Amino acid sequence: MDFTGLYNSEDRQILKTAEDALNPKVDRMQEIVEYARQTGITKIGIANCTTFNKEADRLEEMLTDEGFHIAKVNCKYGHVPFTDLVPGYKGVSCNPAGQAKYLEEQGTELNIMMGLCLGHDMIFNAKSKAPVTPLVVKDRKLKHQTLRMLQQSPDSQEYGSRLKP
Repeated sequence: MDFTGLYNSEDRQILKTAEDALNPKVDRMQEIVEYARQTGITKIGIANCTTFNKEADRLEEMLTDEGFHIAKVNCKYGHVPFTDLVPGYKGVSCNPAGQAKYLEEQGTELNIMMGLCLGHDMIFNAKSKAPVTPLVVKDRKLKHQTLRMLQQSPDSQEYGSRLKP
């Protein structure tokens, strides 16, 4: 099958720039910074879960120090009553569509996702006008280090219990 038709010129440029930014001697943050510089991006959005407010503040500081303009929004943006979205549910809902809309209004050119819940990350990715890259994936049980589960030996007792609550 010829997959080349699946990629438009913008997709191809993202692939090229990402490949050019690869460096096994730098961490993910440095890769993001290098990618943004190579593409001429100046405005970066941060969409974070409130669990990561402190880390999002630190990320904003780091990116600002690198010369980027930052727009940041946490998941409780707009304080949407959950019952307005899902009748019968209580509390304040997370608002991933609102986060995406806010960052679009701020003119972000690249959005960094930090710890949005499963499902909320899907909505944010689908609604974001700017490309999205994850920095932190929420995993409450493994303290946001999901890869640990995949690195366990299949015959270890801990591995077998990973997929059960």
